[in-house]
Amino acid sequence: MSMDRIVHPTETRCEMTQLVLPGDCNALDTAFGGKVVSWVDVCAAVACQRFARGTVVTAAIDSLSFKAPIRRGKVAVLQAMVNRAWRTSMEVGVRVDEENPETGERIHTSSAYLTFVALDADHALRTVPTLAPQSELETRRWREAQVRREARLAMRDRVQAGRS
Repeated sequence: MSMDRIVHPTETRCEMTQLVLPGDCNALDTAFGGKVVSWVDVCAAVACQRFARGTVVTAAIDSLSFKAPIRRGKVAVLQAMVNRAWRTSMEVGVRVDEENPETGERIHTSSAYLTFVALDADHALRTVPTLAPQSELETRRWREAQVRREARLAMRDRVQAGRS
C-alpha cells in the first residue's frame, strides 16, 4: 500500500451508539467510567483503522474528561475522527454524548484524545498516510494536536530526566 495516500479527516469519522443497559451501570445507575473508556477506545480504533487502512493499536489515552454521567436507558453516542498523523502515529479525538431516545436531546458527557500507532504484518511500526485537513475546524484540530504531542513528549522527557 502506498503511503503517499492523502486522507481527509472526514474519511476517518466513526460514529457508534451503545444502549446503556443495567450491566453497564454502577450503583448510581450511570455507566461505569471503565465501560465508557472501552467504548471510546473501540470508536477511536475504528477511526484510526479507516485512516491507516490496517492494524492499529492504542499507544496512549492522553486525556479523558468526564463532564456528565450517562444514565441507564439512555444512548451513548460516540464520535471519533483522526486529528493529526505523524510518521507512524496518529491522534484521534472522541466526543461522547448521552442521547435521550424519547426526545433526541443530546448532552455532551465526555471528551478524549488517544494516540494510536500503525503496525505491519510482523507487528512492527509502519508509516501512515498523510492527513490533509480541509475545513477551518479540521485545521484547528490539526494544529492543537501538535501542541498536545509536544506537551506529551516534553512530559516524557521530564519524567526520564527525573529518573537519572
